[in-house]
Amino acid sequence: MADPVEDRQKLINRVRRLAGQIEALERAVESDAGFTEVVRLLAAGRGAINSIMAEVVEDHIEAHLLGAERKPTRSEVEAAQELLDVLRSYIK
Repeated sequence: MADPVEDRQKLINRVRRLAGQIEALERAVESDAGFTEVVRLLAAGRGAINSIMAEVVEDHIEAHLLGAERKPTRSEVEAAQELLDVLRSYIK
């Protein structure tokens, strides 16, 4: 199992990169950047948000549904894995 503090720091780093992307979008709008540049920055920000959300939800599912202390049944493991598969395909 990964270190929770290390995982938290990785998540914080991702959020900071997202903040940088949003700041770049703000600067582009303020400087009247072209349509293509603004849309590219919007798409990058949306992708980053979706990725962070997927990671947070996935970690929650794994910790609370599949955690070793829970001792999930085979059907619970399969259901959680199916949920994770749907999540990954929908969000990303």
